[in-house]
Amino acid sequence: MARLFGTDGVRGLANGDILTASLAQNLATSAALVLTEELRNSGSGRKPLAVVGNDSRVSGQFLQATVAGGLASAGCDVIDVGVLPTPGVAYLTAALQADLGVVISASHNPMPDNGIKFLQRGGHKLDDVLEDRIEAHLDEPWDRPTGASVGRISSHENPVETYAAHLISTLERRLDGLTVVVDCANGAAAAAGPLALDQAGAKVIAINDINDGLSINDGVGSTHPEMLQKAVVEHGADVGFAWDGDADRCLAVDAQGNLVDGDQLIAILALGLHDAGRLPDDTVVVTVMSNLGFVKAMDAAGVHVKQTAVGDRYVLEEMRRGGYAIGGEQSGHIIMSEHATTGDGILTALHVLQRMTDTGRTLADLASVVTRLPQVLLNVKGVDKARCKTDDGLLEAVAVEEKALAGSGRILLRPSGTENLVRVMVEAPTHHEAEACAERLAEVVRERLSL
Repeated sequence: MARLFGTDGVRGLANGDILTASLAQNLATSAALVLTEELRNSGSGRKPLAVVGNDSRVSGQFLQATVAGGLASAGCDVIDVGVLPTPGVAYLTAALQADLGVVISASHNPMPDNGIKFLQRGGHKLDDVLEDRIEAHLDEPWDRPTGASVGRISSHENPVETYAAHLISTLERRLDGLTVVVDCANGAAAAAGPLALDQAGAKVIAINDINDGLSINDGVGSTHPEMLQKAVVEHGADVGFAWDGDADRCLAVDAQGNLVDGDQLIAILALGLHDAGRLPDDTVVVTVMSNLGFVKAMDAAGVHVKQTAVGDRYVLEEMRRGGYAIGGEQSGHIIMSEHATTGDGILTALHVLQRMTDTGRTLADLASVVTRLPQVLLNVKGVDKARCKTDDGLLEAVAVEEKALAGSGRILLRPSGTENLVRVMVEAPTHHEAEACAERLAEVVRERLSL
């Protein structure tokens, strides 16, 4: 049987074949049993405490209620924080010294999907070992507590305000004088995002800030920034920010309506830390998908770049291993470890604004440090992705193309972690060169790896 947990918890069509109320309850009780074992082994006889939140999609209501009920039925006390960004749940998990955090969210996925993600004490993503232990307990018989031994469920009085206050506390000065448009993706940031930026001093214009449970990520937010680009220009704003459904991602738009991606935002923040002498080992962590232009810009500024496999969990693992302060992905999932344990889109926006205030420079000017090379990504389906890294003919074709680029571009062939396909990514001085190279290699993949 395939492992239930993916790279970011358990995801699927809500109420479909996998992500049902029954599974949600089983996962919750299993997690409570594992926590109880941990506390018992540490010599503590107290009940475990969990913080549970969701990202506003309608299925989150029954999943959150089921998870909270499952945890309480297994003897775990629960604090329900309602609709709150994933990083907000992570923050409150740490601030309330809870043993577990649970986020009901499918992040940037469409509304019909949902997911269950566990956070361990301190607000960090759950270790693989603990996930495996939770999965091992599923459907096993267990001793149900009764009477006073069952858990209690309570609601946090002001989770949005508490989280927003934390975000503002990370700033060194106010953001007065800046006009900002924010696209809340009709998701978890709809309340916390505008509140935090407004209380930090910015003039905020919020769009896609409804929580009807049905419109989350529907043609809006960080995966669809077109509406934000138009709004920034129409309002004459200094900058715009787009979050995804659970607000752990952030992309930006400059005053002219141009998109500023995660690579550029990471560069802006990393150079700010570098200038302040707060960038450990002068190092930033990104994935292999980051644009070569980003790598060259960091090298020119004296900042070392460590690259990991694709996935924010791998970035976070490397950051924790090396004690690094900033890392992230081109998609806008940016981790600032001084202030957060996971990607935080609102935090990213606040600190980009602070960098603008500190330097007196526009976002376009700050982002110009990265000259992005044209990048083409092709997905080749119906092939044996397992041979992507070992087929001699394919490796030879890649070597020929790399020689032709002569260091002016980059090639990356990567088997998908979730689908039966190979991703061919090429960066080159011009879009035409990148596209032609990618198409040639895609054809070799089809010829050499066809099933």
